[in-house]
Amino acid sequence: MNKKFTTIIFDMYGVIIEESKGNFIPYTYNHFDESHYERLIRQFKQEKLFTKAGNGDFGSDEFLSMLGYENPQFYMKDYIENHLTLDSQFIEFAEKYYKQFDFVLLSNDVSEWSAYITEFHNLDKYFKCKIVSGDVKCRKPDKCIYEITLERINKKAEECIFVDNSVKNLKIADELNISTILFNRDNEEYNGKIVNSFDELDVMLANIK
Repeated sequence: MNKKFTTIIFDMYGVIIEESKGNFIPYTYNHFDESHYERLIRQFKQEKLFTKAGNGDFGSDEFLSMLGYENPQFYMKDYIENHLTLDSQFIEFAEKYYKQFDFVLLSNDVSEWSAYITEFHNLDKYFKCKIVSGDVKCRKPDKCIYEITLERINKKAEECIFVDNSVKNLKIADELNISTILFNRDNEEYNGKIVNSFDELDVMLANIK
């Protein structure tokens, strides 16, 4: 790494938020009685409602209502506030680096959920731009979302570092000449740069000459 880098692109789940897959599906099964499980399995696996919500086919309130939640706003907030965990090292890391690098969020998520996560944890001040699948109608690892990101932030791929917990997401970024770092919460094998914490990412960035 060297001084050409101006921008760090961060994944949300598995990087800033500790839960790499989120907790929403088990959260939903815990909320409803077993008599609903067959319906929920169909909605999640066959109808792919969660994926469609993350692709922006419908918003959070409609999605949660389709699953049977009677107070969608309440349960969106309850899930985010009480069932997702902000990495305890991220704020200190962000305070150190967000003025040195442009921070960009690149996340597969329901639009309203991503907005509420960054608001609830007071993260908005750190990000120059937020690219969310529910807003742009495509998702990692589709090449289109990386191209949208580069266009919106007006940066060359060579200026960017991408930090994600998924090797398949990093592979596409690497093909576009974005430098990649695996945030290895899930013990995936990767031939490139790997960190296991924001402290380790701090050390890696400190070596930029």
